[in-house]
Amino acid sequence: MKIGMITDSLGNLSFDEMLRASAELGLETLEFACGNWSSAPHIDLPAMLDSAATRAEFVAKVRDHGLTIAALNCSGNPLHPGPQGKKHHQVTEDTIRLASLMGIDRVVMMSGLPGGPGDANPNWIITDWPPECADILRYQWDDCIIPYWRDLVKFANNLGIGKLCLELHGHQAVYNVQTLLRLRDAVGETVGANYDPSHPLWMGADPIAAVRRLGSAIYYVHAKDTRIEPIPAAIDGVLDARPPDHYADRAWNYITLGYGHGETWWRQFCVALKQVGYDDVLSIEHEDMMLSPMEGMRKSVALLRNVAINLA
Repeated sequence: MKIGMITDSLGNLSFDEMLRASAELGLETLEFACGNWSSAPHIDLPAMLDSAATRAEFVAKVRDHGLTIAALNCSGNPLHPGPQGKKHHQVTEDTIRLASLMGIDRVVMMSGLPGGPGDANPNWIITDWPPECADILRYQWDDCIIPYWRDLVKFANNLGIGKLCLELHGHQAVYNVQTLLRLRDAVGETVGANYDPSHPLWMGADPIAAVRRLGSAIYYVHAKDTRIEPIPAAIDGVLDARPPDHYADRAWNYITLGYGHGETWWRQFCVALKQVGYDDVLSIEHEDMMLSPMEGMRKSVALLRNVAINLA
């Protein structure tokens, strides 16, 4: 498996500084966020779309540091019922266009989440009660999610992009294995998973079991850990809207690899990936509020390198 990084993990560094740091860390490949929920610290999407020379210079700099480009990322909510949805849809289409121009076969994103009929904001339905929940879900899937994704798959396929890698994330229509497979059944195998274990961990799922169920539907993997904080979780459960910088009070936190689950767990996770045929990128996403980005990246790379060596 290749060890990579979504470059927002070192978003405090300039493009050139990030490339030097990536080489120093011994990374092999990079994932670049192009906008929407990312500030796109290392890529200028309009400039890259407009100029073949700009694209060539970008790729050359990456290669000069012994690195490759694994994927582009445009995670956002193109299904938002307000003006934000149209903006995120445009960035989504532009990211797919750029991937096509650069010969990159994967775009990492999220499914998006619509509202209910007449809503101004997204509405995440995760229970079957009150009774209107079922009607809202029907509207979201039949009138919004499936039609949108059928069109987006066709758009991507026409540009030669065969893998749209959806991150299973809370407050998204596709947030677990069942919803990913529901969308995939409806729109085809262009849709697959960007499997990030940190999200199912806080939602109470077992990522190793989920990997075995998803199998060949896994197109990409984010390497990120979550730690359930025993006392706050015991008091309030794991549904927690406190901001991430309140990490001492939260029921769970995104954490540097190894600080939520140890090396044995990560080895088992990687074994499960290999068992279903995934032998590709582990893209580290550092969102630990308690460690500096570079220190968190060093520790995460060391853990994955040891796991990968022992699997070889």
